Amino acid sequence: MKKLLYFLSISLFFSCQNQAQVSPEQKAIIEAEPVVVTLENGKARAYFASGCFWCVEAIYESVNGVDEVISGFAGGHTDDITYEKSHSGTTGHSETVEVIYDPKVVSFATLVDIYFGSQNPTQVNGQGPDKGPQYRSIIFYQNDEQKTVIEKKKAALAKELDATIAAEIYPFQKFYPVSAYHQDFEKRNPKHRYIIAVSIPRLNRFKAKFPELLKEEEKH
Repeated sequence: MKKLLYFLSISLFFSCQNQAQVSPEQKAIIEAEPVVVTLENGKARAYFASGCFWCVEAIYESVNGVDEVISGFAGGHTDDITYEKSHSGTTGHSETVEVIYDPKVVSFATLVDIYFGSQNPTQVNGQGPDKGPQYRSIIFYQNDEQKTVIEKKKAALAKELDATIAAEIYPFQKFYPVSAYHQDFEKRNPKHRYIIAVSIPRLNRFKAKFPELLKEEEKH
């Protein structure tokens, strides 16, 4: 269960772009060649970390052209990853969503716009009340074209806000889905106090900002 407040007991050790020190394990991940996820039935996959995956899953699932969103973990240096282990702050993983989408309907560039537009882009190591390296913001790229799109949009946003943008940029390596308990959590638990206090307001702010990107059923 999410908590509305966290005691920040872990430093920004794992944040490559917000901290000078990087562990050797994380350095290897940052410098690795990206893994390309091939299209299946014309559908592509993209990976984003932006705080609580309950929130991010609901946001991307409201977008026209997105078929499915799966919550999980990415960006770390261990294969044996669980929710509890990720929250120890020692695995390097961040809560991440896998977005399965139709690139003929919604582009990767638009998904990146949604990413930056649905969070506080300057908050380091978390979003809102969720704090720690497991909640840090990361955008994962699968090829040089995606990396260029991310870098340009990040630079433009930094100039617009006259601020440092917290999102890290990682080559995609592997995605680890979380247990079924966490999948579609907002839909299944609309009265959960975290969902009411944090997730739904965040989703509604996104909908108000990007009404033209919503599925028809999400516009009402």
